[in-house]
Amino acid sequence: MKQRFDVTGMTCAACSARVTKATQSVNGVQSATVNLLKNSMDVEYDGTPETLAAIGSAVEKAGYGAFPHVEQIAGAPGAPAPAPSAQERAVREIKRVKTRLIVSCIFTVPLFYLSMGHMFGWPLPGVFLGHENMMTFALTELLLLLPVLFVNFKFFRNGFSSLARRSPNMDSLVALGSAASTVYGIAAMYRMGFFLGHGDLAAAHVAAMDLYFESAAMILTLVTLGKFFEARAKGKTTDAINSLMDLAPKTATRIDDSGAEEEVPVEQIAVGDLVIVKAGQSIPVDGVVAEGTAAVDEAAITGESIPVEVARGNSVTGATVVQSGWIKVQATAIGQDTALARIIRLVDEATSTKAPIENFADKVSAVFVPVVIAIAVVVFIVWMIVTGNLADAVSHAVSVLVISCPCALGLATPTAIMVGTGRGAKEGILIKSAEALQTAHETATVVLDKTGTITEGKPQVTDCIALNGFDADEFLDIAVALEEKSEHPLAGAVVAYGDEHDAVPSEAQNFATIPGRGISATVDGMACLAGNTALLRGNGIDIGAASASLDELAQDGKTPLLFACDGALIGIIACADQVKPTSKRAIDELRSMGIRTVMLTGDNERTARSIQRIVGVDEVVAGMLPEGKEAKVRELSTTGKVAMVGDGINDAPALARASTGIAIGAGTDIAMESADIVLMHSDLQDVPAALDLSRATMRNIKQNLFWALFYNVICIPIAAGVLAPLGFSLNPMIAAAAMSFSSLFVVSNALRLRTWKPSFASKR
Repeated sequence: MKQRFDVTGMTCAACSARVTKATQSVNGVQSATVNLLKNSMDVEYDGTPETLAAIGSAVEKAGYGAFPHVEQIAGAPGAPAPAPSAQERAVREIKRVKTRLIVSCIFTVPLFYLSMGHMFGWPLPGVFLGHENMMTFALTELLLLLPVLFVNFKFFRNGFSSLARRSPNMDSLVALGSAASTVYGIAAMYRMGFFLGHGDLAAAHVAAMDLYFESAAMILTLVTLGKFFEARAKGKTTDAINSLMDLAPKTATRIDDSGAEEEVPVEQIAVGDLVIVKAGQSIPVDGVVAEGTAAVDEAAITGESIPVEVARGNSVTGATVVQSGWIKVQATAIGQDTALARIIRLVDEATSTKAPIENFADKVSAVFVPVVIAIAVVVFIVWMIVTGNLADAVSHAVSVLVISCPCALGLATPTAIMVGTGRGAKEGILIKSAEALQTAHETATVVLDKTGTITEGKPQVTDCIALNGFDADEFLDIAVALEEKSEHPLAGAVVAYGDEHDAVPSEAQNFATIPGRGISATVDGMACLAGNTALLRGNGIDIGAASASLDELAQDGKTPLLFACDGALIGIIACADQVKPTSKRAIDELRSMGIRTVMLTGDNERTARSIQRIVGVDEVVAGMLPEGKEAKVRELSTTGKVAMVGDGINDAPALARASTGIAIGAGTDIAMESADIVLMHSDLQDVPAALDLSRATMRNIKQNLFWALFYNVICIPIAAGVLAPLGFSLNPMIAAAAMSFSSLFVVSNALRLRTWKPSFASKR
């Protein structure tokens, strides 16, 4: 059983690693996935209440909170107020951090001026000058520091409590660094008092210049500044989901029992209710048109830019927009059951998963903070032994504590995953998991179903040839009369063609289906047949005169239907499943990306080769059954990662077998369920687009991880003082600024994915 938890108290990757470890230690838990960005955790467990309670207890012992997430329906009678959305939580967090930042700056700026002004020749008030005012100078600095400590007390509360539980995190590093600076400054004040009492003004002056209060304040202020920018950037990572949510209308015009129209919140609409939608309005629910006609813009859901004409009996999707006309819609799906809600839920679930590459960051983060604390202790001891200068030892130890940044490691992968999947959703590319996003970038071969994927999936009449003295209209009337009672897809194409050409068919009598061959019936007193060559030859009908035409049609990948009356061939109607206009461009793009393409089809060899000539796939395999497709995918998987693209029930086994299953959005629910990626636009060009997005996201993740590791590998030794013999050292203030910049860099780099576009020139 799967359960989502809301997790409180996490500030960095070390926190998420602790929560994960604590949860996975509980008996009955199969897996736990923590998302630092969303402060959530998805747990697979045995479904027992005991295990659920044990998870909450284990996380609490680790120093955090874990509460089962409850989906609440707004507007329901007696329902509690809905929990704040991710966007609302982000806004609140930004406001809280902004308030702390403003207060910190108000007191840190004058503190910095007071403590460091003499170094830059800045004038100071006379009340702070001279030996007689040294204690006033020190007390003023301490008083300016106290409000900064107060508004940022969360660092100390969380940091020291984590230390007490032997699970230190980023807050622990900040708390240790700023507390050490504060304690050192207070100790310096005591030294001042001692030296002033003994008349040693020179020693008192040295102590006054060694307070370190400004370092403590600047550490807290700069870290808070970094947290402010980080919170703003993190808030933008959910923009894609928020924009999808904004598509849903907030109100609907419902028809009540008396027939009157009333505007109500969309949450009050129930299945079976009738709603009126006029031009310019969004359809509030999924449903069926009960009355009226309209042109509906479905671009938000399907990506199609051309409006679709709908009338009575047609299905409509919530969040699509009526451009002209009006319709009365009977609701068939509401709330969380609508297509839009399913898309949002799919994207949300994808951003809650972890890519395999993130495991590396988790392992590093689990030991990072304890190692940094150990390094800081060693640095302090070494500097005391080498120089005997307490101030230098404290400065370097504090710099090591403050400059270290497990946040960057923790944010490297989830930020890119969230932005990448969100960007894909806006482009109609729904990626179900972070693992799928990572796996897709390694694709070496793309296997394509033919019908409905490369082709339209709807056969159309391409040729109508009358023979043996029958004129075209007469022949078409007989053909439509025969096919009207058939349920075969090719029969439907013939009937549609007849409607377009104003055929006037007679009523067919004695209709019968001949499995695998065709049909028979009596039309206008004539015994007629319609079907393949085997049917006509089996009934002794000579088709030699049409052999050349039949060969030519087959060579072009067309399926011929032969018609005969009273023992003579009267005509041929050829049908073909038309290739989608973008299929060739998509396959050309895959080839340019270094990806091999293979087409699998149940059609005959001639038809398959004809499609190959049109679109240019590298390999075709004809006459494939569903199990054959799965076996072929399994075979190809031995030489590299395989992506399977399909749309039908018969594609489901192959989609499940492939490294990455990609379902065309217009396909069946079974195919979409089996797939890892769903293409809402039903456009084959979205296949290379999806793979390009995967590559772009993985590049971004690797950049983030490289930066996080490079930053710590370089900066920690510098903070420790390895360059001090060359005259270069990092004081704690610069270290705090560098740490904040590191996290900000990772999040900002991930946000670049918001501008991603397929690398090829034109996707549509």
